[in-house]
Amino acid sequence: MVQIDFNAHEVDPSSGFDPIPAGKYLAMITQSEQKPAKNGTGEYIELVFQILASGPDLTSEDYKGRLLWERLNIFNANTTAVEIARRDLSAICHAVEVYTPVDTAELHNLPLVITVSCKKRDDNGEMSNEITKYEARPKPQAEEPEEELKPSPWGNNEPANQ
Repeated sequence: MVQIDFNAHEVDPSSGFDPIPAGKYLAMITQSEQKPAKNGTGEYIELVFQILASGPDLTSEDYKGRLLWERLNIFNANTTAVEIARRDLSAICHAVEVYTPVDTAELHNLPLVITVSCKKRDDNGEMSNEITKYEARPKPQAEEPEEELKPSPWGNNEPANQ
């Protein structure tokens, strides 16, 4: 038993989290951990992604801070599961430009774009999110440099490259 001094009238109850809408999100991996598989015959890498931004231009703060989990069956007797996990890990590595990580921590805190879908869970029929694609974060477009003006002997300025 744990003694607490708490008044539920002073705190709004949590409402739980519904799945986020399907779409593209700017995110980063914030945690990673190797865990045993339920069947006891292998292990998987669990990655925690934190949403940084959403929307068509990836600047909206809707869903900022929300977390999504991905499991990569890298250590598994099922060769198909391992191949899928290795391809997903490769996509993540390409997206964050870390091509030969020795530790999953090297993938942490590097922005990438994830594509999220919604699917019905087999165990309880509720909707949940699934990450279906990993892409590099769009590079900001460089602004055109303004032409440098040089003084003209006639008193007007003209572009320096003429």
